[in-house]
Amino acid sequence: MSKLSAVSPAYWIAGVLLAASVVVPLLVSTYAREEPRLWGFPFFYWYQLLWVFISAITVSISYQLVIRQERKRRAAEGLDGVKEGDR
Repeated sequence: MSKLSAVSPAYWIAGVLLAASVVVPLLVSTYAREEPRLWGFPFFYWYQLLWVFISAITVSISYQLVIRQERKRRAAEGLDGVKEGDR
């Protein structure tokens, strides 16, 4: 069994979300125009600002997915976060 098949779908989803939030704003052809305008601002400016908020949301979702998966993994291994010396 390869190590890739052992990777949880939560990690794949988090990776795709993070990759999309980096790659899409770099695709110049998606925003290289002035129209449509929003409150007088050309498309370029408000589209880039929109991606700041979208990226914050995708990072938040990715973080929650990874943390939830890590907690499940630690619970399955019997690692509840309490050190051996503290028991």
